[in-house]
Formats: sequence, C-alpha cells, structure tokens
Amino acid sequence: MPLLGGFLADAYFGRFSTVLISTTVYLLGLLLLTMSRVVPSLKPCDSDLCHEPRKVHEAIFFLAIYLISIGTGGHKPSLESFGADQFDDDHPSEKKKKMSFFNWWNFGLCCGLLLGVTLIVYVQDRISWAMADLILTLVMASSLVIFIAGRPFYRYRKATGSPLTPMLQVLVAAIRKRNLHLPSNPSHLHEIPKSETSQRRLLCHTKKLKFLDKAAILDDKQYSIEQQQNPWKLASVTKVEELKLVINTIPIWLTTIPFGICVAQAATFFIKQGVTLNRKIVHNFEIPPASIFALAAFGMIISVTIYEKILVPVLRRATGNERGISILQRIGIGMIFSVSTMIVAALVERKRLNIVHKNPLEGSASMSVFWLAPQFLIIGIGDGFTLVGLQEYFYDQVPDSMRSLGIALYLSVIGAANFISSLLITIVDHITEKGGKSWFGKDLNSSRLDYFYWLLATITAVNLCVYVFVARNYSYKNVHGRKTIAVADCDDREAVA
Repeated sequence: MPLLGGFLADAYFGRFSTVLISTTVYLLGLLLLTMSRVVPSLKPCDSDLCHEPRKVHEAIFFLAIYLISIGTGGHKPSLESFGADQFDDDHPSEKKKKMSFFNWWNFGLCCGLLLGVTLIVYVQDRISWAMADLILTLVMASSLVIFIAGRPFYRYRKATGSPLTPMLQVLVAAIRKRNLHLPSNPSHLHEIPKSETSQRRLLCHTKKLKFLDKAAILDDKQYSIEQQQNPWKLASVTKVEELKLVINTIPIWLTTIPFGICVAQAATFFIKQGVTLNRKIVHNFEIPPASIFALAAFGMIISVTIYEKILVPVLRRATGNERGISILQRIGIGMIFSVSTMIVAALVERKRLNIVHKNPLEGSASMSVFWLAPQFLIIGIGDGFTLVGLQEYFYDQVPDSMRSLGIALYLSVIGAANFISSLLITIVDHITEKGGKSWFGKDLNSSRLDYFYWLLATITAVNLCVYVFVARNYSYKNVHGRKTIAVADCDDREAVA
C-alpha cells in the first residue's frame, strides 16, 4: 500500500493532500474499529462467550482493518517525505538540519511506539479493547487537527506527474539509439539549460550504465526543435541520471532485506519467547508479552540520540564529511548489530531450552523475561543505524520527483522481509521435518529456535559481505552546484566521495 500511496502523492495529489486524505481514511478505520467493540448491534456477540460471531461484526471489523491499511499506505510515505521537504537542499544550514530530521523523526516515532506497546497494550489487557481503540481514535483525530493547523506555515512541492513515465522514455530512447556511438566528451550530450528549469535540479553525468547515455545523444536528425521536444526520442542528461539512480537502488534494496528478516523476529518469535518466561516485576504485576517490545524502541531512542548529539559532531571533525559518515556506512553498521542480535538470541534461547529440559513440568517459567533484554536492545540500536539510514537513503538518493515513493521503497524492505521471513520458516520447517524433527514444534519448548537464529546470523553475515561490496562501488547522487553550467564541469570523484 505505501508503494501505491507514495506514487499517487508524487504524481497527482501532492504530499500534503495525500497525508490529509489518508489520515482521514485512517481515522475512519479507527472509528469503525471502535464501533465494532462499542455499538451493541455491532459487537461480536451478546455475552462474553462467543460460539459464533455475528457476520455484521466480521464485516465492520475487516472493513476497519483494510481502511487502516489503506490509510497507512498514504500516511507513512507522504508524511515523512513532506516533513523532509520543509528543508531547502540549496541552503547550507537547512541542508544540515535535514540530516538531523530523520534522526528526530524516528526519536518521536519510537516515543509513540513506547506508549503504544506499554500504555495501550496495558489498557487492552487489563481494561478493554474498546477503551484502547477509543484512545487510538482520539490520538489520531488530535494529530489530524494539529497537522491542519500548521497549513499556513508549510512549504509545498507541486505534483509533477508520473515519475515512472520519464524513466520509460529514457529506456525507449536509449533502445532506439543503440547503434549510435557515444561522444567522448559528455558535454556533447543533450541537457536542458539551467535558465529554463525552475523546480528540477540538474544532475551531473556519471560513467556507469553507459548504454542509457545514448538516450541523450543529439544525432543529425534531431537538431530541429520539434524533434528535440519529443521525450521518447531524446532525453536530457538529468533524466538519464534519474533512471540510473533508481537502478542503483535495486542492489541496496535487495541486500538490506536480510536485516529486515532479523527485525521481523523481534515482533514475532522474540515476543513468543517472552510468553514462556517469568514476566512478574513486583508482587502480582506482570508485564504484558507485547510490552517487551518497548526495549527495542528504547534501544533505538538511545542509539539515535547518541548518534545525533555525540557521534555526528565528533565524526564531522574527524572525517570532514558533513554527515559524519556516509549513509551506506551507517546502514552497514546497523547490519553488524543485526548479526550480533541473532547470535545473542540463539545463546539465550539455548539457555532457555536447557532450563526446560532440566525441569519439563515447570518449563522456563523460572527464567526472567529480562534475559531477552540484550537482544531487544541490540536490535533497537541496529534500527537506529540501519532503519534511519534507509529512510535517509531512499529519500535522498532517488529523483526529487519521487521522494514519497522513495520512502515507500524503504517501507517495502520491511514488508518484503516479513513475507520472506514467513517463507523461510516454511522452507526450514519442511526440510527439517524430513530430517526427523522440525525446528518449529507445536510450542517453543519442542522447537529449536536457537538453530533458526544461528541460520539467520549466518545468512545476515554473508549478506553483509555482499552489501559491503555493493556499497563500496556505489556512486551517490551528484547535483549541479549553483555555479555549474556544463555537464563536463561535474566531477565523478565528488560523487564517489
């Protein structure tokens, strides 16, 4: 859904309108969800025991869930990209603030997550789901009012039409001119004069994917104004470079999926481990299983704060890089934490299983849930590097005309990783079952999750090596400076740096 929402925001509606529409849809979904628990005729059944739920309840409930899904699809990519749009890339001080934006965005997001998995989950467990849904509905309604109140102060970017059409045009033009020879000097390639472009930033020519450069060749038949205006026959260097940017993101997208698979375990198997452990803190107060996830949010808050306030200033002085370290380096550091998470998780699960084998009747109830704290904290710290880095990467390194779609690509990493995680579990279950005993039994005590965690640690470590190779050969987006006039004036070494 975010891929569709991000596309519509960039191409047709604009980011502000998309946020407004999607938040309204989201709010409507929450209202229906609340009504399905509050309105007597829409409740699952009249009594506490439900032998067969009402059909009307099922219809309203699933309609609410799908509305929330659709609302999320427009809200997530558009709101974050709209927030980043408030900073001017051509203004040095604002550009530096934009680098901090994604850190503080995730800081706020994790503060909300902390309240969600503690306060809301507690209300769901101890009071009622209806009360929790009502709180969530009021929070979303308040956020919509606050968002609309800021309308006079926002900066807006107009929707420029489908960002995919120009890329298709470049591909078609390059295929048409496949037999032409590239000029030795890139300044002979076609580019729009800077005086004729207002919104679009011009990109520097790069030497990779040279076949696409043929789309910008001015041959003898294209010197007429009419032919130059046909985008299916002639593309500018900037349009060619925008297609290159999108193609260059594919290897990064693919090599970050194993990290997403590790993240998926935190919300699934890690929580299931917590159910089997001793969750009592004081007297009879017991932590709800889902609230254990707060440790991951806490780890991310710590990571983002230390990175923004301590590491970035120190690294800026040490490396001379205005970001402190490059975006891809930041993502890579988080991947190292994901490998560590799986190793720690495997060791903790092995300890839990040893306790179960020694005392089968009591199981692991004598083991404190805080044994899971290290793996939650480490994956949270890794999120502070990789997830924030991915948001910044997919916003910054895609064409300016598809930044909402860029954030949607980041979200699709997590979505695809969840599907692949489920597929991997199915495959491992099938293979190990043939070997005698499946790693995934009827319950965790008859399973070997520690083996599965070691497998994920191995996959992620091997993938990290591939990622390092891809990242070292990656060329960052290189935008023309204000005084740059010709294509040849761009320096590829600056892009590599």
